[in-house]
Amino acid sequence: MPEHVAIIMDGNSRWAKLRGLATDRGHEAGVHALREIVAASSRLGIKILTVFAFSTENWRRPTIEIQFLMQLFERVISEDSMNIFTKGICVHFIGDLSRLPGTLRLLACQIQERTRHNKGLKLVVGLSYSGRQDLVQACKAVAAEVQRGSVDLDEIDESKLESKLLTTWDEEISDPDLLIRTSGEKRLSNFMLWQLAYTELVFVPELWPDFGENEYRVALAEYQERDRRFGRHQNK
Repeated sequence: MPEHVAIIMDGNSRWAKLRGLATDRGHEAGVHALREIVAASSRLGIKILTVFAFSTENWRRPTIEIQFLMQLFERVISEDSMNIFTKGICVHFIGDLSRLPGTLRLLACQIQERTRHNKGLKLVVGLSYSGRQDLVQACKAVAAEVQRGSVDLDEIDESKLESKLLTTWDEEISDPDLLIRTSGEKRLSNFMLWQLAYTELVFVPELWPDFGENEYRVALAEYQERDRRFGRHQNK
């Protein structure tokens, strides 16, 4: 079983369109799917679940859709905070949170602080997240240390850069073992570009609102059949 699963939750809008519904309904259905997968991850012993909820590119969407999504995120955090806490889930957000509305940013910070010592599933939410921007801010952080004289240029290596990535907020966070993308699309869409170097990729046809525990188990089973070589020869 993978320790760390990452998911690109894709297909809410298409799900709604296929049913003749407003886009809002697709996003709401996507929340139900996320709740099911979070619960399933806890039951199955997954230690870390990272989900891509909103990318920096998503800021280009219609204003009315963005406003709805921000309000939806606020509502979900408010409604689920007690349940998340009592189930021992540790929540953390990665991304440029400065772009979020003040109320949402406050709620995100509050649930992070409230659950930071929980020992159950670590739920990492990419909100206003960009893999490229994560690398840029990490490079800037290392450059600042060089400028201050606290780090020599020759000391910069992969581990130094990696230590500045948003995903290294907890030393127990490993790179994803498995990435699942729903909706049949086969691309990374600027998600965790550094961290996915040796991750097993599984692309499934289901739109995100249709992705439930059964589909999750199928993806996990496919992962378990993979031979993760990390550059080594295939096992005999």
